[in-house]
Amino acid sequence: MKGCMEKVQFLKYAEEAYYNGSLTIKALSSGLEIGACNWNILSPKGNIIYLSGSVFASATATSFDYKALERSDVLLYSDFTACNDVDGEKNDFPPATGSSYSSNIGSCWETIPESWLDSDEYSEEMEKVSFICSCALDTISDGGSVLIPIGRPGVMLQLLENISLSLESSNLKVPIYFVSSVAEELLAFSNIIPEWLSSQLQERFCSGQPLFTHIQLSNEKKLFVSPAIHSSKFLTSWQEPCIVFCPHWSLRLGPVVHLLQRWCADPNSLLIIEERADIKLALLPFEPMSMKVLQCSFISGIKLKKAIPLLKILQPKHVLVPESLRPHISCWNPKFSVHSFSENETVVVPKLKTFADMDIAMDMASELLIDTKMIQGKNIARLKGELLIEQGKYRCVLRNKQVLSSQVRPLLFLGRVDLDSLLMALKKMGMKVAAQHAQSTDGSENVSLIFISEPNEALIEVTSTQTTISVGDETTASLVSEAVRSTLVCF
Repeated sequence: MKGCMEKVQFLKYAEEAYYNGSLTIKALSSGLEIGACNWNILSPKGNIIYLSGSVFASATATSFDYKALERSDVLLYSDFTACNDVDGEKNDFPPATGSSYSSNIGSCWETIPESWLDSDEYSEEMEKVSFICSCALDTISDGGSVLIPIGRPGVMLQLLENISLSLESSNLKVPIYFVSSVAEELLAFSNIIPEWLSSQLQERFCSGQPLFTHIQLSNEKKLFVSPAIHSSKFLTSWQEPCIVFCPHWSLRLGPVVHLLQRWCADPNSLLIIEERADIKLALLPFEPMSMKVLQCSFISGIKLKKAIPLLKILQPKHVLVPESLRPHISCWNPKFSVHSFSENETVVVPKLKTFADMDIAMDMASELLIDTKMIQGKNIARLKGELLIEQGKYRCVLRNKQVLSSQVRPLLFLGRVDLDSLLMALKKMGMKVAAQHAQSTDGSENVSLIFISEPNEALIEVTSTQTTISVGDETTASLVSEAVRSTLVCF
């Protein structure tokens, strides 16, 4: 676990990160949660947008930054909220078959309507929060306790703030507990990342006001934050009735298990959880269940009615959508190509660019005019320099005149893979291998497949233009890479 976390790189809002010199990666707010983001991945041959669950209007998180996602080469639509809407909305919008959208409807969608940014969905969310607060107050008035195992930080912070205000206005004095091994870190984190917060909260920050009320509640001894229910801080401050925020939404691990066992037989107590299909199964270990249960759903992404106009506004060249959404997108006759994806399937996307752009040093550019030859109707010039890939761009520089970066750059190799030599090299390394020949998906070229079964599984796909290595661990990947490099036939 520690080794995995050491490889995690933390990014600020819209900060660019570079991978292997060839990819530029940027995180952009999705609006769903504090820190939840969509990704813009830029390479020398095009850019890819990963669109996750997004929300146009949020009470806590920075609004959905959709403008930064416009005009991409490939957009991977991974917001599955619209998939859940397909059955409920298939009869009215959009038609899966039959007539397509009229051009007049399409032409009016150039920017996100203002109503989306201040939408009814936002009002509905606040009404839900108010209703939950009223149910919590009724429970406390009846002498029961409230258990809230909701895992979304933004929703939890909203409920914490609104419930505390409701208790104060009703003159009810009961303790609020937040029990989690990361509770203190989470609450502290919410106060130091204003760039990820909504405009209303950023205004609070600029005016010197606290972003959230949990600091004041803690100082007034109304909120008690503990890492576990067996901690001395929790046990010494415990009293009932009370309100407890804690993990885990599955109801199978964490403090919620012990607290549910304590209150499941109390008809005056209340469990507030997010809506789920398997609620009976989730509560089965706590039967007979006399405790009241309130299921609530919160916005988790873009509805189907907004997903299609959004894609028109973003104007990508290629869109990859879940299989269930493809007929609803394709019937619209969009100007971009639509591909579908399913679990554990490889999707082949058309080439984004036939050629890649390259920056050439000024000293070398003059050679293009001096030493140029015409071959088969094309002007060809030979340049002698160093080819670099930095910050997602190709650069060609003079070796002696360029001040190279102090950072170690990834090595690049060029050549043809000799299959027989590669098999021998892998066997010398103690690997158990098997080879077979096949054709590519579209049948345009031959593919040689090398299967490695021991010591760890790996797959090498060799074609006339590229070699793809698929492997699950770094040790095997390093050995296979070394074997491929040692058998390259230079042109």
